[in-house]
Amino acid sequence: MRVRYAHPLNILVYLAVIVALLALAQGSLNNFYLRVLSTIGIYVILSASLNLTNGLTGDFSLGHAAFMSVGAYASAILTLPPATKAAMNAGLPVWLQELTLPFLVATVAGGLLAAALAVIVGVPVLRLRGHYLAVATLGLMVIVRVFANNWQPVTRGARGINGLPPHTNIWWTYAWAILTVYVVWRLVNSPYGRAMIAIREDEMAAAARGVSVFATRLLAFAIGAFFAGAAGALWAHLITAFTPNSFSFAITFNIIVMLVVGGMGSISGSVIGPVLLTLLQQALSRAETMLAVGGVPLYGLSQITVAILAILIMIFRRQGLMGGHEIRLPRLFTPLDKPSSADG
Repeated sequence: MRVRYAHPLNILVYLAVIVALLALAQGSLNNFYLRVLSTIGIYVILSASLNLTNGLTGDFSLGHAAFMSVGAYASAILTLPPATKAAMNAGLPVWLQELTLPFLVATVAGGLLAAALAVIVGVPVLRLRGHYLAVATLGLMVIVRVFANNWQPVTRGARGINGLPPHTNIWWTYAWAILTVYVVWRLVNSPYGRAMIAIREDEMAAAARGVSVFATRLLAFAIGAFFAGAAGALWAHLITAFTPNSFSFAITFNIIVMLVVGGMGSISGSVIGPVLLTLLQQALSRAETMLAVGGVPLYGLSQITVAILAILIMIFRRQGLMGGHEIRLPRLFTPLDKPSSADG
């Protein structure tokens, strides 16, 4: 038996195309459009990572904003200079005041803290299913926000954190987006991914075939939380100021709608959904001002339109635009044939 492996030159060519497009965008677009592109990349990270839990494993989590919050606070505290920390929040522990890490290290640290929280919370919470799990993860988001509001020495409470260095750009954002999509793709096409899909389709049958149901669900939950924490770090250094209320249900709702529109269980859908919805929201935000009635902008037009779109998708095309299918990129080089271990 021979196994076919993707030719590495295919990956290198597509990466070169992405780099060229990003360089073109960097040199030709103004700051507003570059910010929109960065926002799209961050939502791709969030949508693809949530797809592991909501789309592939069959769980329904509403706690992604909580993991974003952990990543944002961790990276913000770790990247601020000591002088700024001392001026903003003298209540920080001495070792935190003197510690300043590079942006990449701080982003990874934020993701790891979010993953650690997911493991701690997931042990009791993932014993639930369906609506019970959704409510429990929504409660996690509320608990994290209340905790951030009250942990004054570290988070500054309701005042939030401001003056962050604007490290996030399209290069950082799309490097993380590509990494997220690649990890999810490799995971889906591995024994762990097949186990996740088996659990989604029939948990009892998967357990009967030897799948460790709880460990697999926890793995998906933790990996998704890691990338949500990294996305939170990128988002914090994009807007450079945030409060605990910044990580509300509105963010989770946006991610869920993007995933529903793109197609749960589809990696391509978790990329297409954020692109379409973010561009639509930006267009509708401008329309709110252009279609002003009596000089009063039509506030809420974008939110109402997105909500109606989500309802229509769930009624007429519940599987989303991609319907669980994937976009197959053309192969520029033929796959490599290698003997499997069964050939001896």
